[in-house]
Amino acid sequence: MIKHLIPALAATLLLPALSLPVKAAEPDPSWPCQQRKVPQLSLGQFWTGPTLPESTKDWDKDSGVSSLVEEIAQRRMPLDEAENKIRDFAASLAPDQKGPRMMLLVQGLFDHMNRERSDVMVGISHYARNQTDFAAYVRKESAEVDALRAKPNADPDEIERRTDQLNFDIRTFDERTKSLTYVCEVPTILEQRLYQLMKTAAESLPGEKKK
Repeated sequence: MIKHLIPALAATLLLPALSLPVKAAEPDPSWPCQQRKVPQLSLGQFWTGPTLPESTKDWDKDSGVSSLVEEIAQRRMPLDEAENKIRDFAASLAPDQKGPRMMLLVQGLFDHMNRERSDVMVGISHYARNQTDFAAYVRKESAEVDALRAKPNADPDEIERRTDQLNFDIRTFDERTKSLTYVCEVPTILEQRLYQLMKTAAESLPGEKKK
């Protein structure tokens, strides 16, 4: 029974997992996600408010803004709590400071979360390349076990040991592939969070209305 288990598992786990759903649309063979690979976002995708002045690029020099950006960008903070912190920050500002500093916050959120998203995408590509290498190793290992089993004088204990190790490696590969499916959702989660936070910040700008 073990004899037939290995090829079946290899066919079931390795081949589908290594097919790249976006290969036709994305030339990077290391990209494993169904979502199209867009390494960098553009501000215009998320911001429809007034043009941000060049000075907002120095948002990290405002300690209050940079501290808030670091805090609310974290995914472990519930979104509604992060939005309330934006509203509280806006309410604490003097009228003549609200516009300039909320724009700093918008730029800071975009820069910080766009960078985080890019780092995640680099990690996804690295993870996928490791999976490809691991798959090649498991295929090689499977071929060696088949060759060992075909030898008339093969040691049964050696066959059993190698077979157990191969089954373990195949299960590990499958678990990592499933994990990759979840990791592929992270860039989209970051985009959605960024949109909501920037929308909340926009609503606090003078003259802006909730939509």
